[in-house]
Amino acid sequence: MTTQSLGIAGIGVEFHRWNGSSWDSIAEITSIKGPGKKRSTIDVTAIDSIDGYKKIISGLREGGTVGLAMIFRRDMYDLINADFDSDDIQYYEIVFPDTDITTIEFAGLVTELPINISPKDAVAMDVVIEIDGKPVTNSGVNSGSPS
Repeated sequence: MTTQSLGIAGIGVEFHRWNGSSWDSIAEITSIKGPGKKRSTIDVTAIDSIDGYKKIISGLREGGTVGLAMIFRRDMYDLINADFDSDDIQYYEIVFPDTDITTIEFAGLVTELPINISPKDAVAMDVVIEIDGKPVTNSGVNSGSPS
């Protein structure tokens, strides 16, 4: 009898940034959204189509974006802000606490870095990273340099 695995909780997920020789953990993340992969389509509907339905073929795929909701911490802000100010692609990974230690690695540019200030909440920042190319799913944390 095969036992199916249950889902995993978000607690314990880590987000890392490649520093050129190893993966550094990014702290104080409260939620991660993405990668939000997308695919475009190309309309190939002909005027002699008789069923009244649009016809499509596959267009380009996009890695999409990754959004990080974070509690503001000066050292983390400085690190992400340096990525924002840089024109160089950076490498990141999401590490899941499953039995395979699944990782999603991707390259990207920080495109948004707003700070949210409210008297009722911790100062926060919402980071958006636009993915360059294809995100890669692996097993095994810190499996080496980015693909």
